[in-house]
Amino acid sequence: MAAAKPTLTDSLSFCLAQLTAAAGEGQGGEKDLASNETPLGRALLALRTRHIKAAGGIERFRARGGLRPLLALLRRAAAADPAPSEAGPGSAPSSVASAASGSAPSSDSTHSVGSTPSPPVRLRKTLDLALSILANCCTEGACRAEVRRLGGILPLVTILQCVKTDSIQNRTARALGNLAMEPESCGDIHSAGAVPLLVESLTACQDSQCLQSVVRALRNLADSPQHRLALAQQGAVRPLAELLAAAPDPTLTSALVRALLELSRGCSRACAEQLSLGGGLGPLVSLTSHPKRAVREATILILANLCAQGLVRPALGNAGGVEVLLGELRRRRSTNGASSASQQPLVRAVCLLCREAINRARLRDAGGLELLMGLLRDPRASAWHPRVVAALVGFLYDTGALGRLQALGLVPLLAGQLCGEAGDEEEEGTEAASWDFPEERTPERPEAGSFRSLRSWLISEGYAAGPGDISPDWSPERCPLPEPAEPVSPTPGQTSLQTPRTLRMQGRSPAASAAEEPWGREGPALLLLSRFSQAPDPSGALVTGPALCGLLAYVTGAPGPPSPRALRILARLTCNPACLEAFVRSYGAALLRAWLVLGVAPDDWPAPRARPALQSQHRELGEMLLQNLTVQAESPFGVGALTHLLLSGSSEERVACALTLPFICRKPSLWRRLLLDQGGLRLLLTALTRPAPHPLFLFFAADSLSCLQGLVSPTVSPAFPPAIPLDLEPPSPCLYEPMLGPAPVPAPDLHFLLDSGLQLPAQRAASAMASPFFRALLSGSFAEAQMNLVPLRGLSPSAAWPILHHLHGCRGCGAALGPVPPPGQPLLGSEAEEALEAAGRFLLPGLEEELEEAVGRIHLGPQGGPQSVGEVFRLGRPRLAAHCARWTLGPGQCPRKRALALVGLVEAAGEEAGLLTEALLAVVMGIESNGKGPSLDC
Repeated sequence: MAAAKPTLTDSLSFCLAQLTAAAGEGQGGEKDLASNETPLGRALLALRTRHIKAAGGIERFRARGGLRPLLALLRRAAAADPAPSEAGPGSAPSSVASAASGSAPSSDSTHSVGSTPSPPVRLRKTLDLALSILANCCTEGACRAEVRRLGGILPLVTILQCVKTDSIQNRTARALGNLAMEPESCGDIHSAGAVPLLVESLTACQDSQCLQSVVRALRNLADSPQHRLALAQQGAVRPLAELLAAAPDPTLTSALVRALLELSRGCSRACAEQLSLGGGLGPLVSLTSHPKRAVREATILILANLCAQGLVRPALGNAGGVEVLLGELRRRRSTNGASSASQQPLVRAVCLLCREAINRARLRDAGGLELLMGLLRDPRASAWHPRVVAALVGFLYDTGALGRLQALGLVPLLAGQLCGEAGDEEEEGTEAASWDFPEERTPERPEAGSFRSLRSWLISEGYAAGPGDISPDWSPERCPLPEPAEPVSPTPGQTSLQTPRTLRMQGRSPAASAAEEPWGREGPALLLLSRFSQAPDPSGALVTGPALCGLLAYVTGAPGPPSPRALRILARLTCNPACLEAFVRSYGAALLRAWLVLGVAPDDWPAPRARPALQSQHRELGEMLLQNLTVQAESPFGVGALTHLLLSGSSEERVACALTLPFICRKPSLWRRLLLDQGGLRLLLTALTRPAPHPLFLFFAADSLSCLQGLVSPTVSPAFPPAIPLDLEPPSPCLYEPMLGPAPVPAPDLHFLLDSGLQLPAQRAASAMASPFFRALLSGSFAEAQMNLVPLRGLSPSAAWPILHHLHGCRGCGAALGPVPPPGQPLLGSEAEEALEAAGRFLLPGLEEELEEAVGRIHLGPQGGPQSVGEVFRLGRPRLAAHCARWTLGPGQCPRKRALALVGLVEAAGEEAGLLTEALLAVVMGIESNGKGPSLDC
């Protein structure tokens, strides 16, 4: 088969020469008589179908300088075609056309396309081919930059204005869309006035491909917030929405959705209004079930973006957007591997939908409350927690929703939010505020959401004196985040806990700033907690360990003075009789005293954490709250409630009641009847060795026993004053040491032989007189009565030393201190235990008491500590157990050391708690120990 005969158009040089000649930059362009086409037409066709589409063809075309004559040709063509009569009001200014036409050299006008009379069809065919070549070239970045440098944007805008043929509009829009991929070119296209012309094409054009090109151009022109706003203000959104509502073909639908997604980013008011007026909300909601995933996801994001504008949210809810967004967020949260970035816009949208009552009702019915609670419980969503809490403020007056939220466990989550870190969520503008009351909006002072009803509630509660005292910026829908607080110096006699922080808010009048309460990041959570606390019986939700810990952590850990609302919540709870039993069951009263009065939080036990020193204001607050509970406890209702708990409650409730009574009961008749007559004290002591029902149980118990001891014996003093060092007490004269010298006085008539072989001198008469054991041994019928060297088995020299001293009349000479090890060393298995055992075996009660006194002075004295108390108790001696109990419950003891000592006592007692119970009971009741140990029935 013969090869095709090469033609002139196979040469790129020939095509460029024809293009240059037609543009007025060379010779040529005469009509070819053999065909009905000019050489220019054949050259343009070859460039488009062969040279440009070849590998590297666009680069070669640009390198050979083809863009300059191509643009010049477009200028001449634009100038030659008269402005159409149907040019509408959206056309570009006439200066655009004149600028484009004036750019062509006038000296070569005889060679231009427009200088030769030709049918309009041929001119438009030339434009068609030239625009197609230019649009293809602009797919490469280097060509886009070159076209911009050569001023190629104005001719395209002129053609868009003057030539209203669909094919020309299509290719011009395609070229502009490709050029708009460069930020610099995008700005020039906006400046050249192309947007109104593209918008006009949307309404005038009927061809689907042309519409797709125009839609794509508008999408690419929305490359920045400023350009998106400009597009919306010039009416680019409404025609897109109308086209979408007309149910176009699938390809155009996809293009429209992509364009609306770009235009709705950071959705402006103009964008939302036009999309709603164009009837696009319903079609968008319908497209969320589109078979193509890209269309579905883009539509979901458009709906989420629209939620930023309050004016469109009610209509969006009516179109079914609430259920769609909730369902999509639920699906993404249940999908493994779904990133938080994919959920973020949906979370934001759902939270914004909570600002209108109609959408809140839909959200509640569609399971949105459960979804929001799931977000709050998810630690991976911690960055969104402040936004979710602020959204839940919208349900402040929805009793049914509040009850559901409380049942789902909102209160402890809110308490945990008080001291959490702020998320990275951006602050919403005024246009995102609720649209429930649009008539209240004024340009000067916009009021957000349900602020009107909130304002009346604040006035009724006494939080504000009148409407003028409250700024609309304080409304829960806006939840403004304050700038750094500027602390106000308190007036004389006013504590910092009572001084509200001064926050600088934009748009807030000075009068309002002075009267308003601070609204920091904790404001929404506190407002909801305050609402819960005003229920007739808030005990089930707020008087719990997690809720109280959250409130107390905020009050004591806030960087500045805490919000007065938090203090009112605590005061309201402690003054509510319905909460008394809950404070007792949850150890709330003990927690208030430990955290506020004593400065020991759960995180500070048992190892202390570095934190600011306890402030006197915290102590005053704690004492005030406990006084409120005292008033409730000593009322007839409180007496009945406490009696019922102690006598008829569960074992845990009875223990909690017995532990709490010393903190909230000051009437002797009441606490004596409940704790002593009805066995509350013994019940508490018996529970010490059981599994702890609270992390601070032993701390609470030590503090409770100390308080009760103060009620029973206000003037009791510790057994061993820690201020008296041992070396300052003069010892008694020693009567045994003279017998140890080279000339003993008196001379010994007996020696005791130890297992080590050591022989210790002794007087038989003095030894027999000191103990019934030695009287029988040395003066009776035993063989030892006739021996001068009497063996003492199982006795070390150090343990025998105080025994020999005691047998010879030494009392307080210091010999009893010899076998006692220093603090920090164990007593079990020591020579002190051996000496104590020997003193009991040899029937020397006086020596036992002296040895126990020595152990107590060394291990429970100034050099001892809480860790020594358990060691002493492990010796199992009643008198020492009483010493340990006195050291633990001493009135001057540090609360932390007291609790640590009680922990050591409980560990040492193990399951045999009888000795510990009796010792503590005797010390609390102020009963001195006899030689056999305390015993008391109550």
